[in-house]
Amino acid sequence: MDKRTEAFLNGLKGKRIALCGIGGSNLPLIKLFGKYGAQVLACDKRDREALGENAELAEQYGAQLRLGENYLSSLDADIIFRTPGMKFFMPELDDARARGTVVTSEMEVFFDLCPCRIIAVTGSDGKTTTTTLISEILKAKGYTVHLGGNIGRPLLPDIENISPDDIAVVELSSFQLISMRKSPDIAVVTNLAPNHLDIHKDMQEYIDSKKNIVLHQNAFGKAVLNLDNDIASSFSNIVRGGLFYFSRRNKVGNGAYMAEDGSIIMNEYGNETKIMNASDIKIPGLHNIENYLAAISAVWGLADAQTIKQVAQTFGGVEHRAELVRELDGVRYYNDAIGTSPTRTVKGMLSLFEQKIILIAGGYDKHIPYDDMGKVVPSTVKTLILFGATADKIEAAAKAAPDYSEGNPAIIRVSNMEEAVAAARENAVPGDIVAMSPASASFDMYKNFAEKGLHFKRLVNEM
Repeated sequence: MDKRTEAFLNGLKGKRIALCGIGGSNLPLIKLFGKYGAQVLACDKRDREALGENAELAEQYGAQLRLGENYLSSLDADIIFRTPGMKFFMPELDDARARGTVVTSEMEVFFDLCPCRIIAVTGSDGKTTTTTLISEILKAKGYTVHLGGNIGRPLLPDIENISPDDIAVVELSSFQLISMRKSPDIAVVTNLAPNHLDIHKDMQEYIDSKKNIVLHQNAFGKAVLNLDNDIASSFSNIVRGGLFYFSRRNKVGNGAYMAEDGSIIMNEYGNETKIMNASDIKIPGLHNIENYLAAISAVWGLADAQTIKQVAQTFGGVEHRAELVRELDGVRYYNDAIGTSPTRTVKGMLSLFEQKIILIAGGYDKHIPYDDMGKVVPSTVKTLILFGATADKIEAAAKAAPDYSEGNPAIIRVSNMEEAVAAARENAVPGDIVAMSPASASFDMYKNFAEKGLHFKRLVNEM
């Protein structure tokens, strides 16, 4: 075990540690901190019944529960671990800081203690796939890889077993980055567009939080930015180390790009290497070409062209991302629950097929505009099935499109997923494609996007 890690963990003995949120990511931390003698408070706004088995597990691991609406009020703790979904400037957390309580997060502590190289990915869209691709390429090359972060797996519980020669590959959200004061060795920004404006006070706070992925790098760091995205590429002004771009549209002087003939090329300071052709990439969509370009730029120097091509030809994608669920009566059904923003749905499911599709969309409102999505709906969607809090906004945006006309697309309003799937089946004919890509978050009816995707898949498989 690294000496810094050993000193930190041994220093927890007798400390009162409050973990905010009793979910799968914090349960391993309760176990770890309890092992080293900490007194753990497991805090959650939900009651015991809503928490179910997680409450029992937290107590089995030695935690004391603090539940209900006032779970953060006057917390008697030496250290508070903020869960990423909590606003950084909550009054209760500000009060805790004023009392001298340490307010931190699992990812902040992991970055402080991690003994190995860290590659981290952020962006509005494509984070999970790009992070997974980097991990798959490095594993294929023979590295021991620790994959985690916003992808759904905490990494701090693994800290005892991470060696200096390993590589940590981390997905970071704006909620994690907003309080980060340390950047990874290799930082990737896939793209940036309006997102999470229900939590961030404005777009500038969202952008500023993302900047932390490169802001604290030193001269030995490496930043990989999307040349085709104005906001992401603007981060070049704060890059102190090596600067790599990736582009699907233009040749880059340093980084990966797609040539006019579809060749994927890595250009390292003028030395060009053809990696593969875009047609070698198994997972469909122009956005996935961009994800590969980002991943190639990140791993270059750690993995060779042959390994990258091998992964591209065999990797089938991540669950809930343009995932073919089944074909029934000549109709293909796709689960794209990860489409939690309009840009993600536009660059994803609405760009994959030459024909118009039947789209199921709508969900929790993150207070982001749908105008750009509305413009492409008439040319990409034959039937638009809507439910959830954003249904009105999506319908209005589609009807405001210059080439919208009555019935182009047909718009059907339903109340829930069951009705949406039934409507899709009723309106589909052989050869059609049905895709569930919400263009919205899922918190109005579901715990997260994965739960929504699994519900859709179950309903489709039960037909």
